[in-house]
Amino acid sequence: MDITFNHVSYIYQANTPFAHRAIDDLSFHIPSGSFAAVIGHTGSGKSTLIQHLNGLVRPSKGEVTIGNYRLTHNNKPAALKALRSRVGVVFQYPEHQLFEETVRKDIAFGPKNFGVSNDDIDKRVSDMATDVGLSEELLERSPFDLSGGQMRRAAIAGVLAVNPDVLVLDEPTAGLDPRGQQEMMDMFYRLHKQQGLTTVLVTHSMEDAVRYADQVMILNNGTKFMEGKPEDVLTQKQALHSVQLDVPEMVQFLHAFKTTFGKNIPFRRQSAAELASEIRERMKEGDQHE
Repeated sequence: MDITFNHVSYIYQANTPFAHRAIDDLSFHIPSGSFAAVIGHTGSGKSTLIQHLNGLVRPSKGEVTIGNYRLTHNNKPAALKALRSRVGVVFQYPEHQLFEETVRKDIAFGPKNFGVSNDDIDKRVSDMATDVGLSEELLERSPFDLSGGQMRRAAIAGVLAVNPDVLVLDEPTAGLDPRGQQEMMDMFYRLHKQQGLTTVLVTHSMEDAVRYADQVMILNNGTKFMEGKPEDVLTQKQALHSVQLDVPEMVQFLHAFKTTFGKNIPFRRQSAAELASEIRERMKEGDQHE
């Protein structure tokens, strides 16, 4: 499912002394099946954007379209429940939303709520548990007896069991150690590819944005500050600094490498192994010239 915001504004507590414009004239398009990263500091409008994606709020002005669903200030889709079954949202610390007596029942809650048959629910629970790395034996345990990482995977399986077309990830690796962060993001990227999901990652992590995203949007004070391919947007050091953001570590390294050795290696989202190989070749060139 593709996502389009067309001149969207949203005002909290409109027409009161406490009115606050969280999003201001925001327009962008995320093609179906792509992986988009939305980046911005606290207060930039990221959370409000997320709430528009499954109809938790409707625009004060403008229009949001998600697939065939259209949301405006005066238009609430008759099939709002259907929209929410198509858009899965993984909020920060999703394990805090666990509540059933077993992991199996917790994963099954979403599909059951959306009217999926019992046979299909059983298959989805088993499939999603496998996809997120939970063993079958854990399904009969209380979710509160699991480790922190297992609890998060159980909560994510519950979101995925609804079979969404759009997956929204709100700082999904918050609180995890570096290894856990990479494992979690690798899992999301694998599911994104396997299931052809339209994935929206809301994050502070430049590293995740540059590693996984097809396109990046920088928000600032509720407006779109920059948008484009990660290799084009996330190398703009001065522009990013102006909105209290920094370039990814690899971009910083390449800048330092150029300053130290006078050799320019363009940033092309290389892996660490690819970059090491490229550096060896460039250094060999220097030795040959000497």
